[in-house]
Amino acid sequence: MRGCVHGAGLCRVVPDSNATRPVAHSLRESYASTHKSPFPFPAIADRRGEVCHTMRSIMNANRLHLLLPFALPAAADASTALHSLDIPALDKLVARATLVERVIGEDFQRTLPHERWVARSFGAVPAGTAAADEAPLAPYMLLADGGDPGDATWACVQPVHVRIAHDHLVLIDPESLELTDDDARTLLGVARPLIEELGVRIEAPQPSRWYLSSDAFGTLAGASPLRASGRNIEIWLPHEAHTGERSRAWMKLQNEVQMAWFEHPVNEAREARGLPAVNSIWFHAQGAAQQVKSGFTRVLSDAAATRGLALAAKAAIDAPPASFDAWRANGANDSAAATLIELDPFSAPFVGQDWGRWNDAFATLERDWFAPALNALQAGQLAELGLTLCGDTGSVTLTITRGDLRKFWRRRLFASLFIE
Repeated sequence: MRGCVHGAGLCRVVPDSNATRPVAHSLRESYASTHKSPFPFPAIADRRGEVCHTMRSIMNANRLHLLLPFALPAAADASTALHSLDIPALDKLVARATLVERVIGEDFQRTLPHERWVARSFGAVPAGTAAADEAPLAPYMLLADGGDPGDATWACVQPVHVRIAHDHLVLIDPESLELTDDDARTLLGVARPLIEELGVRIEAPQPSRWYLSSDAFGTLAGASPLRASGRNIEIWLPHEAHTGERSRAWMKLQNEVQMAWFEHPVNEAREARGLPAVNSIWFHAQGAAQQVKSGFTRVLSDAAATRGLALAAKAAIDAPPASFDAWRANGANDSAAATLIELDPFSAPFVGQDWGRWNDAFATLERDWFAPALNALQAGQLAELGLTLCGDTGSVTLTITRGDLRKFWRRRLFASLFIE
């Protein structure tokens, strides 16, 4: 346990350094046996540096940046995750890249690394808190869903299933609920009057994602659903950020909704189909919208928070393309273009610890993105490729240019990026 949930400045940016602690010997052997690298296995950086409040400029011409949530397993899972991983193009990109930022998080951070990265990149958190546990993304999610956040403070609230374990409660991944829009609207219709009776403002342009605003919530801090999924929810429940106390206002609202949904026909029908009941709501991402800006001219993502930040920054948005070639064919040759693409095939297998599916996702990205991007760099058709690879607590950001590919003495291995 390396951090306190109530602490500030929980992340540390760690420089590339030779003053490091070696990783486990079994991990070295596992990686060497699958990758046959002629280079020695590098240690994972352990020296804690000063918090970095600035990020490298993202306004290079014809620049592509890939944001990859849950692309880095913890070192403890690495030998299993790497068992059949075959990523020669990514290996070369990582080996020759320039390290821009390495953020080591803490065990009890309530937000996820990719959430903090987009919040920092667009300026959605105040200067000076760039490495803290901050990702106030709800107002931007509301904007992406078609609402108007104005200057109010909003929290995102999602219908969820909380499972009863032996002696605790466990949150399951909301994406696994298979909740239809019709069922979500029905449940929302039951919950809305209960919420409004408590003096809480609610907006729900997307039926399975609601936005609540109330002075009673104060500085309430909630945890990202994927941060808490599969875990005892006790430490992840909303609390006052400065005192650590539970919010009576939130607990009352949550209890009212839970009772109204108990044995509701929607849940009875779901259980008859073998689906989990929607039996609770989850609070997260509270904050007020700030003036944001972007060095990206285009942002291609399915994530509401990322799309909302781009909209607020006046960047063009769209869904992520299927491949690097599809991106290039769709207007990516503008010499002044800087594009952020968020690709998220890893979240579900990572949360479920399904490393076979995680490997399959990497194989697809290797074929459709890493190999063609490497070829484009070598041919001078892409000025710079950026990679932000995230884990459960930390992230690593790299950049690669054509010139970097000639720096044969660089020998960083993919496994050296893993977050302890």
